[in-house]
Amino acid sequence: MPLVRISLLRGQSPEHIRAISDGVHRGLMEAYGVPADDRFQLIHQHARDELVYDADYLGLHRTDEIVIVNIIAGNWRNTAQKKALYRAITDNLVENPGLRPEDVLIVLSPNERDEWSFGNGVASYVKDDAA
Repeated sequence: MPLVRISLLRGQSPEHIRAISDGVHRGLMEAYGVPADDRFQLIHQHARDELVYDADYLGLHRTDEIVIVNIIAGNWRNTAQKKALYRAITDNLVENPGLRPEDVLIVLSPNERDEWSFGNGVASYVKDDAA
């Protein structure tokens, strides 16, 4: 179960935001095999002075259409899967809502199975919760 935080500048239409949300989730389904109903996203719209970024970091030119996607997901995927995820999400967001690939910034925050509780105060991915 990835937990996704999507940050962008305030002022986009609900359709634009939904396209981003859907494109990120489709990428997770394609590259990570996430089930369609395993969708947990926090979408943050920021004032211009609340989203600070370097427009030319690593030689890529970014615009105020930047979308920062932070995915908290289990650390059991390999580099090839992670690279496929970056590509799938970026391709999806280029297709709809029409972002530039340079404006899609993705950061993975990996964690372990015992760091998830989906409710009831238990470590949901741990078989024996006695520890």
